[in-house]
Amino acid sequence: MRMTKMKLLCTAVAVCLAPQVAHATDGYFAHGYGMKAKGMGGVSIASTSDGFAGANNPAQAAFAGNRLDVGIDWFSPVRSMERSGAAIPPLNGKVDSGSENFLVPEFGYNTMLSSDMAAGIAVYGNGGMNTDYPQGDFQCPTPTGTMAPGNALCGSGKLGIDLSQLILAPTVAFKIAPTHSIGIAPLFAYQRFKAEGLQAFAMISSDPSKLTNNGYSSSTGYGVRVGYLGKLSDAFSIGASYASKMKMGDFDKYKGLFAEGGGFDIPSHYGVGVMVTASPELSFGLDFERINYSDVKSVSNRSGNVFAGAALGQANGPGFGWQNVDVIKVGVQYALNSALTLRAGYNKTDNPIQAADVTFNILAPGVVQDHYTLGFTYALDKNSEITGAFMHAAKKSVSGTSLLSPLFQSMGGPANAAGTEKIQMYENSLGVAWGMKF
Repeated sequence: MRMTKMKLLCTAVAVCLAPQVAHATDGYFAHGYGMKAKGMGGVSIASTSDGFAGANNPAQAAFAGNRLDVGIDWFSPVRSMERSGAAIPPLNGKVDSGSENFLVPEFGYNTMLSSDMAAGIAVYGNGGMNTDYPQGDFQCPTPTGTMAPGNALCGSGKLGIDLSQLILAPTVAFKIAPTHSIGIAPLFAYQRFKAEGLQAFAMISSDPSKLTNNGYSSSTGYGVRVGYLGKLSDAFSIGASYASKMKMGDFDKYKGLFAEGGGFDIPSHYGVGVMVTASPELSFGLDFERINYSDVKSVSNRSGNVFAGAALGQANGPGFGWQNVDVIKVGVQYALNSALTLRAGYNKTDNPIQAADVTFNILAPGVVQDHYTLGFTYALDKNSEITGAFMHAAKKSVSGTSLLSPLFQSMGGPANAAGTEKIQMYENSLGVAWGMKF
């Protein structure tokens, strides 16, 4: 039996560590980690129902028992951009991003070393963003005064980015009292990124050779997550979790795009949560989370910094202008019978993108705010179960004046040359996981 568990563990970790594209919804973080959390709007901080303590709250491991969870999530973001009211009419148009189907794996393992101590590991896609716009029918001004075909940001060929982040989180937790625990999870991250179609921004880049179309660049880094869990009674549990900023290596191939010479750290975030058991069949959960995108200059620097003379790639260079976000997650689960448990949830996040930063965020339109989820767990026998989860993020758009207008005015074009731009997105996901108790 022990050899079988080790084979399952090694196989699952290997699958999760293979290059994957991970995408997310609370800004560019996932709305939840672990299929049970995903079915409850992401509620997880005070829960102890699976092996994803390292992704949610390390202190959970002390109460989670011996278990293995392996899942796969189909994720489908639908994104588009539209430009209207341009004083140069051929700049007007609309284009939809391709690449609308992704598979995101997840893996969690937990084992009790004693009645008061547990260890485990979680492997999960932290988040990411992908866009893949075809060139479309746009016509763009050139320095010679002529018009030439271009993509939505007046570069050549298709336009887009691909960012994915994978985290490995070994975990140790201790009961400091029979109903209270603390835990720690060192975080080890791998991320990769590529950009295409940004040639028009060469004039504002500190290193145009490391701006766009350089293929994938990757980096690794580290951080830590700590947590507390208290079962204050049979009916009420509370939890808290904090993850430090993760210091990542630079994207060397994109030193002329991201602030601080290709810097792209993973921001700190923290949360608190409660679980209330109203009856043996019915329970409710509520989480609050804060994601500090301001930790990362390449994400939070305002795109308008270019008007102060800052070049792409410099410490104060233009970024995506993302604000810190607060996330509220609420969920309910009901045991219909001894085999079937049903779940539902709602996740509300702030929109990190302001109207003034819409142009840069054509590449990363993380504007969705309202997430609606459903889920279930079905017990196959006393030691194994299947869990499913569905999420729909409602359509959301943000509009703002194009930052391309000053660029074309510098070439002698009219005011409001590029008019107004709108970015829009909605999402669906559907996942399934297998869990085993041992």
